[in-house]
Amino acid sequence: MNLKARKLEFVQEFLKLQNEDTISKLENILHKERFGAEDKKIKSMSVEELNKRIDKAMEDSKSGRLTEANDLLAEIERWT
Repeated sequence: MNLKARKLEFVQEFLKLQNEDTISKLENILHKERFGAEDKKIKSMSVEELNKRIDKAMEDSKSGRLTEANDLLAEIERWT
């Protein structure tokens, strides 16, 4: 059976479902498959890179280059 036929069969079976738990499980699987691929692209960083980022963050903090969480949330609210 080719992929197109399998997908059609799956959709037909999905449409017959009456159990919300089963539908939720399938939705979760689909979400993980679609967005999990993006997560896999995240690469580990070396200890050196981590230390550089920490040093930069500390310098930003000392220099006042920060955004308070409440300010950030307020800014995000304005986006919508």
